[in-house]
Amino acid sequence: MNKIDEKSLEKAKNLFSSGDINHIEVGTVKGLQQIHKYLFDGLYDFAGFIREKNISKGNFRFANPLYLEDMLKKIETMSESTLDEIIDKYVEMNIAHPFLEGNGRSTRIWLDLILKKNLNKIVNWKNIDKTLYLQAMERSPINTLEIKTLIENNLTDDLSLETYFKGVETSYYYETEE
Repeated sequence: MNKIDEKSLEKAKNLFSSGDINHIEVGTVKGLQQIHKYLFDGLYDFAGFIREKNISKGNFRFANPLYLEDMLKKIETMSESTLDEIIDKYVEMNIAHPFLEGNGRSTRIWLDLILKKNLNKIVNWKNIDKTLYLQAMERSPINTLEIKTLIENNLTDDLSLETYFKGVETSYYYETEE
């Protein structure tokens, strides 16, 4: 893990242990920006700011910044009353990829907040294999069944700090190269 990830991981843990997580807007773009700023403030000059450049990963190009604002407004209005709706919203936010860096780490926390608010559950990330998760997310723009199944099979009603911390650590592991 590089220095930025180490510092950001500490900030992520502090987000929960300090109780600051309770002041984040749930399910909104502003809330996602608040999470991103908290995690990366002082590490990236664009912390919390919506990107204005094109980005891609592998052969996949994320949303063009010309359309990003409209796309984010639509995502924000998506329903989140069922697990399927919540995962659909999460997948759409992943396709948008609103930040230059740190999208995965921020949106997984954002997802957990939505799940907690609406279903009183969070994802037990430590039980989700990195390769399976990344493959499911890569295929999710075409078919969400794989990521929905993976997440549904790993939901927990254990909302303890320990579960959050293990989830955050796992979330950061998903971003590291092997």
